[in-house]
Amino acid sequence: MNNIFPTLIATKLQISEHQAENTLQLLDEGATIPFISRYRKEMTGGLDEVKIGEIADEYRRLQEIEKRKETILSTIEELGQLTDELKAKINETWSATELEDIYLPYKPKRRTRAQVAKEKGLEPLAKIIMSQKTDDVEGVAHSYITDAVPTINDALAGARDIIAEWVNETAAVRNIVRNIFEREAVITSKVIKGKEREGDKYRTYFEVGEPLRRISSHRLLAMRRGETEGFLRIDISPDEERVLERLIKYYVKTENASGEQVKAAVIDSYKRLLKSSIETEFAASSKEKADREAIRIFEENLRQLLLSPPLGQKRVLAIDPGFRTGCKVVCLNEQGNLLHNENIYPHLPHRDYTGSIKKLAHLVEQFDIQTIAVGNGTAGRETEMLIQSIQFDRKVQVFSVSESGASIYSASKVAREEFPDYDVTVRGAVSIGRRLMDPLAELVKIDPKSIGVGQYQHDVNQTALKEALDRTVELCVNKVGVNINTSSKYLLTYVSGIGPVLAQNIVDYRSANGAFRSRKEFLKVAKMGAKSFEQSAGFLRIQNAENPLDNSAVHPESYPVVERMAKDLHCEVADLLKDESLRSKIVLDNYITENVGLPTLQDILTELSKPGRDPRETIKVFEFDPNIRDISDLREGMVLPGIVTNITKFGAFVDVGIKENGLVHVSQMADHRINDPNDVVKLNQHISVKVVEVDEERKRISLSLKV
Repeated sequence: MNNIFPTLIATKLQISEHQAENTLQLLDEGATIPFISRYRKEMTGGLDEVKIGEIADEYRRLQEIEKRKETILSTIEELGQLTDELKAKINETWSATELEDIYLPYKPKRRTRAQVAKEKGLEPLAKIIMSQKTDDVEGVAHSYITDAVPTINDALAGARDIIAEWVNETAAVRNIVRNIFEREAVITSKVIKGKEREGDKYRTYFEVGEPLRRISSHRLLAMRRGETEGFLRIDISPDEERVLERLIKYYVKTENASGEQVKAAVIDSYKRLLKSSIETEFAASSKEKADREAIRIFEENLRQLLLSPPLGQKRVLAIDPGFRTGCKVVCLNEQGNLLHNENIYPHLPHRDYTGSIKKLAHLVEQFDIQTIAVGNGTAGRETEMLIQSIQFDRKVQVFSVSESGASIYSASKVAREEFPDYDVTVRGAVSIGRRLMDPLAELVKIDPKSIGVGQYQHDVNQTALKEALDRTVELCVNKVGVNINTSSKYLLTYVSGIGPVLAQNIVDYRSANGAFRSRKEFLKVAKMGAKSFEQSAGFLRIQNAENPLDNSAVHPESYPVVERMAKDLHCEVADLLKDESLRSKIVLDNYITENVGLPTLQDILTELSKPGRDPRETIKVFEFDPNIRDISDLREGMVLPGIVTNITKFGAFVDVGIKENGLVHVSQMADHRINDPNDVVKLNQHISVKVVEVDEERKRISLSLKV
């Protein structure tokens, strides 16, 4: 690690240098973000996983710049142009933009007009003109006429080409243009002639212009998608006269003929070289900014979805609804194992309503079903109403479950491995039932991009998106904790310090030796070394273990501390977990050591009061308005119950019980300005909405929270 990295990171992220240095040390030692944020608070000063993630990202950015510097220094040295001053200048910068500006004059490039002019011997002429001391430029240029430069005009044009390249490669000038772009650039979008009809879905962007610094992420990404698909032409520019006025003032110092030549070269440089170069930078940086915002929204939606309340271990009948092909019905036991599957055909065109009711009632009784999960896709609402009309022999809760991603899972390698003898319809229905029982455990099997809670997820940088979503899944899994004796290898993969190979080894060990009986036994798993054990043990749970701490978030490294607490109170560790009066007698200051501080001790005490408790909320039953079955049933002014299904920068989509989701625009969320819809609503939240507008032709519904 470069010694300057902690200082740079601390300054940028507004943390102490001590926090930055210790966090980087832990990352270099192979510690994961969940482990650092949960078990190394003394070292990091209590930084949360978000800030630690930012440190990791900034660390990687600096490492990439450091690597780029090595390439640049090597290239310039090979050219024989690396001076001590230039080397120092390169080593001192940690701005990627500034670094590339320094490198630009030395960067290998295609043969340019300036290079051609230099080969013709016109660089001395360019220097004379650039000095702006002579008024007789034609007279000076005459002496540069050769077979390769037949006229005075050719000589002057070549000199201007050289000057234009000098202007383009001057870091200070590039920064002047950047500053103007930063403050004043306008992004314009225009439809490509002849594409109006084909690109009708982008009609909103056929003739648009707005300040680049103010454009919302979703609008910019929509424009860029229209450009990629060949319907829109995008331009990013400030006022050209404003830029040229600033550059001419910077370069032109006289009103003589030399000054006129320099002025012409500056104008040419901006129009031919600088403008396109800086525009490309801002196109990339604005896209990157929009990507970050879209990814941030996706991360938050995914986090909320993964941490949705679980039903828990109950017997579930799950239905993947359909009309023509019928409804696939599966029965699952408390562990989510498939007990039975078959089809029913209650809807058009079959209309076996009576037979379907009898079959469902029989299955509920036969398999001791406690809960029914109904997919919310095609025929979902109709199937729910069918179930609610049945008089079961017991109380059965009915839940509508999002089908997003179920079809992706059902055709995946993961699903084929789990259910090699069943077709996609069975696998999809099982997934619907399991995601009700434990959304986190089931949804980790699906590519997060397919879960349906993103905004322009296919338009953003896919590498950055994958890294962000994988990190989100990892943080959620480790926040909840994992039962090592029941979890799938897909869930185990996301546990801190585990990964795919070790996850498979855990499953193989479990199959060969039965359930784990203690955390110490983890060390018997192939490739579970001391580091992997350290990183993972606190997040893996063992129910009914001999040591009750094995089913808690207390890390094994802290067991001796808890045992000392119990010994000092003349009781067993198990008694501390059961008896609040005993825990109230613990004086934490008595257990502070060089390695164990108050933050860790406070976490231990909190965990002793609720060992292994799921941090997720309790699931609630929801019912749509029974009178609303189709978009044609909606009327302006209606107030309806709904479920938030997706949150974007511009608002939230809400399911009111029909095929089409309605949109609560951010302007309809409150009487005051809302910067982030997540401040008002959460994914899967049960809310009341008012119907503001219904467009049946375009299948669009506008809703409001101002009921």
